[in-house]
Amino acid sequence: MASSSVRFDDESHSEKLARKAKEAPFVPIGLLGFAGVVAYGAYKYKYRGGMSTSVFLMQLRVAAQGTVVACLTAGLAYGMARQYLFKSDEKKEMK
Repeated sequence: MASSSVRFDDESHSEKLARKAKEAPFVPIGLLGFAGVVAYGAYKYKYRGGMSTSVFLMQLRVAAQGTVVACLTAGLAYGMARQYLFKSDEKKEMK
């Protein structure tokens, strides 16, 4: 094992999060979007009107999951574009 390689068992939680964010930048964005939808839902829960709690929570769950799925899809599209479409551009910049 090379001395410059990363030892995953020696990583702290913040180092692991930083490494994962560099590998897949849309995952933390998806998590922040999820937290934003949940915070918005907690605020709107007070003013839901005549809507039952179960219906409100189901709609909130769908909105939160949709946000995360959209961010993950955008991240996959970005990663595929970077890997396959912009691959020749990166080689030109290296020279």
